[in-house]
Amino acid sequence: MAGLLSRLFGKREQAPEIIDAATLAAWLASRDDVCVIDVRNPDEFVGPLGHIAGALNLPLPELATRRADIDALGDRTLVMVCLTDKRSGQACRDLVAAGVSRVVLLGGGMRGWHAASLPVVEAHG
Repeated sequence: MAGLLSRLFGKREQAPEIIDAATLAAWLASRDDVCVIDVRNPDEFVGPLGHIAGALNLPLPELATRRADIDALGDRTLVMVCLTDKRSGQACRDLVAAGVSRVVLLGGGMRGWHAASLPVVEAHG
């Protein structure tokens, strides 16, 4: 994992806190200062794996142009999610570089969430 983090964040950048699915589920059940941001494409967000209830879909390619959406979340802790944790890792790096310090990475992404048998909002129809 350390090798992956150094490749994602480099030596001079601060790597975000990484949490697992069980920790995120506990945070969502007990805290109101957490926002899940799913950086997958819209078709993935509503696709077969679904998404975490309450997640905001901000696809990675749109993240820079949707800074107002990030700023509107105030001081909430932002938990970045994707399929695994590659795109969400990039999103963390981009946000930290832009001065957002309250960024956390869901290790394992939606695959990890599913492996932990946690609930999702599934696509309809």
